[in-house]
Amino acid sequence: MKVLDLQCSARHSFEGWFASEDDFQSQLARGLVECPLCADSRVVKIPSAPRLNLGSPAAAPGSDALAAVAGSEADAIAARAMQPGGGGGGGAGPRPQSLKMPQLAEEAEAHAGVLKALRQLVARTENVGDRFAQEARRMHYGEIAARSIRGQATQREAAELQDEGIEVMALPLPAALKETLQ
Repeated sequence: MKVLDLQCSARHSFEGWFASEDDFQSQLARGLVECPLCADSRVVKIPSAPRLNLGSPAAAPGSDALAAVAGSEADAIAARAMQPGGGGGGGAGPRPQSLKMPQLAEEAEAHAGVLKALRQLVARTENVGDRFAQEARRMHYGEIAARSIRGQATQREAAELQDEGIEVMALPLPAALKETLQ
């Protein structure tokens, strides 16, 4: 099983699990790989660090020492990057200009928050499909009991509902919420 880090053209990052590289390429060519957030099928692989399961940290001799070295090196790189001008001595190699990790973490956290809120909304509302405008009117005029609903309406139907004093809100749901993810 290959786990690949993928990204769509809208820069949403996600994982894909494939039997092999050939399987990934085949599915990609057939348009079967798409972003779970926006359903974009323009997907590319992005660099990732492989994860090796070698057992517990205690089972790997010196793993604590390696983590401490890696941490102090990362701290040193971050400190140099934060200095004016990109920081760093006069070495010949490339100098880090900035670190993107906090921004990526914030972005991922924001996406997760939006998805969580949308999942809650989907769980707490009834999907009435293309009958949305009719159901909203029936509730507004007291023909049926009020309840939380969601569904599809054209822009014209939504404008007509608003003209009648019925509050509606357009909320495009990402593909990740429309069906069960596996």
